[in-house]
Amino acid sequence: MSLSKASAVAALSLFVASVVSAQPPTPARRVSFDEAIKQATDNNPTVRAAASAILRAEGLLRQARAATLVQLSGNITTTTLNTGVEFQGTTVTPRNSLAASLTADMPIVAAAAWARRAQAEDAKSVAELTVADVRRQVAFAAADAYLTILAQRRVVESNVRARDVAKAHFDLAAQLEQRGSGSKLNALRAQQQWSTDETLVETARLALYRAQEALGVLVAVNEPVDAGDEPQFALPAEEPRIDLFRSDLKLFAAEEQAAERIVRDSSKDWWPTVDAIFQPSTTVPSPFFLPANSWRVLMQANIPIFDSGQKSAVKMQRQAAVDQARATRAGATIQAGSQVRAAREAMASADRTLTSARAAAQQAQQVVDITNISYRAGAATNIEVIDAERSARDAETAVAVAEDALRRARLEYLNATGRFP
Repeated sequence: MSLSKASAVAALSLFVASVVSAQPPTPARRVSFDEAIKQATDNNPTVRAAASAILRAEGLLRQARAATLVQLSGNITTTTLNTGVEFQGTTVTPRNSLAASLTADMPIVAAAAWARRAQAEDAKSVAELTVADVRRQVAFAAADAYLTILAQRRVVESNVRARDVAKAHFDLAAQLEQRGSGSKLNALRAQQQWSTDETLVETARLALYRAQEALGVLVAVNEPVDAGDEPQFALPAEEPRIDLFRSDLKLFAAEEQAAERIVRDSSKDWWPTVDAIFQPSTTVPSPFFLPANSWRVLMQANIPIFDSGQKSAVKMQRQAAVDQARATRAGATIQAGSQVRAAREAMASADRTLTSARAAAQQAQQVVDITNISYRAGAATNIEVIDAERSARDAETAVAVAEDALRRARLEYLNATGRFP
């Protein structure tokens, strides 16, 4: 090989090594689990968008309440005639006049309006429960991203250890080859394993960085965020009633109750409405046959008699909404119970799996140590060393996966029982 060709190969090797060893940027921000959940539930745009529904519901409630209270309105009218009317030198109808009146309207009987006020209060309660459920969903997503970071960090650490062991094995194989007691084939096998572990390290680092970016989005910051500590999920001593703690079940129950109230209030659409109206008025200049200042009181009643089936059609639609709300609540309750049972079984299974995975990892590491000693002494082959290293790496990864499964099972159990966040 010529000198220029050797230089090109060396430069290419350095370039490949620099690319493989490159790491994603380390996040400057690190938060604890509790901080991540709090920032996500306080600052996430999804929560803020849901919170705006409470303001809208409050406006509708005030509007419905105002419809049952006193209404005041004023009216001013100016009149200009082509000519005034006079009788024996006295102005009967002036050419220019101004009339002002005030109308005070107070509903005396307004059953439908009173019902709408109660329905608006239900709608506000539903909006508040909706925000609480959105907070729960965002908190769970943030917790999931946080646990993903912990799991991926563990995978990176195990892959880095496997790479370092493979590098040490390659160095030994290269030394033995130079001494004449090894072979080129053994060195290439060791180098291949080292390159494979380098690839796995880079893949795991990229997955870790993506999880950090996902957590940054959930806590509403424009940068990746790293996990600071491992959460300790305190499980309740007794399994709580999920309908008392789960925000989604409370939301579905509130929606069902609100729909049932609307159906019950349908009969009030047929009730008569009675308004008391008080109208003081003044006219300038004073009319000849009428006083300048006057007032009147009216009692105005409106009685629905026949509407060609419009109200019955509306009630039918309202009943359909009740049936839909009941079905949604029933399905959610069944699903919630299933989630609790599945999460409970997942915790038990993950705990057993983690115990076995840790034992397997310890045993695999002992196999690596013994195989390396045997290889140095010439009692083991290069292939046995590589197989032992690969098995140890896989066992370490299995431990990381089992730890992540146990953490997620505990999180899912708390979420299923309504105790998270």
